[in-house]
Amino acid sequence: MLGLKFETATSWVEIAKDNLEQILTDHAYAEQKASSNAIGIIINYSEDTALVKEMIAISIEELEHFKMVHDLMTKRGMVLGRARKNDYALHIHKFFTKTSNRTDALIQRLLVAALIEARSCERFKVFSENLEDKELADFYKELMISEANHYATFLGFARTYQDSKIVNKKWDDLLKYEAEFMKNRGNSAFVHG
Repeated sequence: MLGLKFETATSWVEIAKDNLEQILTDHAYAEQKASSNAIGIIINYSEDTALVKEMIAISIEELEHFKMVHDLMTKRGMVLGRARKNDYALHIHKFFTKTSNRTDALIQRLLVAALIEARSCERFKVFSENLEDKELADFYKELMISEANHYATFLGFARTYQDSKIVNKKWDDLLKYEAEFMKNRGNSAFVHG
């Protein structure tokens, strides 16, 4: 799915279901971070009007998703917990070496964002398909579609700034790197855990 090279086992769903408040808290903050990332791209690449327009839309949508998750939590009597460092995102960011070339830095940032969205989409799909709770299953199915659109947007933009063969090679290498990391995951109630 989405080119990912490692699929989430359904055993992760059982862990997530048993720790629903934790997974929802983690999910809420993941949405907030995604909104912040889109805003960061706007700040750093404000001269690219097409990119800015898309990032405005994504940042608003991600913040709306944060609100949706928070509303779902409060409706169920849950309280938003504290944010924690996302070791998944930190690990994925380490794949690329830092560069002073603005275009390369943008491509790297877009590819990392595309991968995070793709993995979120895959996790939401697995979660939605394995929940007896219809409200929650429908909620995650809807968000899965949105994450897939964001993934496509980030990857599509990356391919506009450099030869697509070069970008596709970077993407494939990043996917392999992420797959190796994911082999030891799926044992905690975090979106990327």
